[in-house]
Amino acid sequence: MDFSDIAIQRYIEAHTCEEPALLKKINRDTHANVLKPRMLSGHVQGRFLSMISKLLQPENILEIGTYTGYSAICLAEGLRDNGKIITIDINAELEKKVRNYFGESSLSDKIDYRVGDARQIIPTLNETFDLVFIDADKENYSLYFDLVIGKVKPGGVILADNVLWSGKVVASKPDKDTQAILAFNKKIQDDPRVENLLLSLRDGIMLIRKK
Repeated sequence: MDFSDIAIQRYIEAHTCEEPALLKKINRDTHANVLKPRMLSGHVQGRFLSMISKLLQPENILEIGTYTGYSAICLAEGLRDNGKIITIDINAELEKKVRNYFGESSLSDKIDYRVGDARQIIPTLNETFDLVFIDADKENYSLYFDLVIGKVKPGGVILADNVLWSGKVVASKPDKDTQAILAFNKKIQDDPRVENLLLSLRDGIMLIRKK
């Protein structure tokens, strides 16, 4: 995932606001005790998510892919006083750990954590969203976009993580997950309903604005 120059990464981290204490704890605990810790957004990406949320001041956020809760807390930092984030993850094994982290957060009353299949949950949601973060199984990225685009307000933002897929998007023989990412990136590029910008932040973030 971290395929850019390590010295540049360290410089970026040194010139980015620090993580709050709870996020440092989640970062540390995830790397020590949870499988695939690279799935965690981490310091710089987390501050990016927080910044975008603070700029938008959303009333409703949807996150697809909670993992250990780090990114949900970052996104919740920018919510309006009456705002909430719905965050969905299919991994029930992490539920207790994640609920404990959310319970330690001062933003816990704004976080609606749901364990289940996002493909089934999203169609039941009646909210319209100012901000959506897609960071789940790559093979369903295009489907998740299709499910949420009608629920995003005009001018709202969708962020999709891992759209460079460790640089594999330019490989000569892409594997299955890479093919799904390639299809998603092309889908967004060709969709007249949105404006998009592919950012090289960490593993790539597609920044999408609904017209």
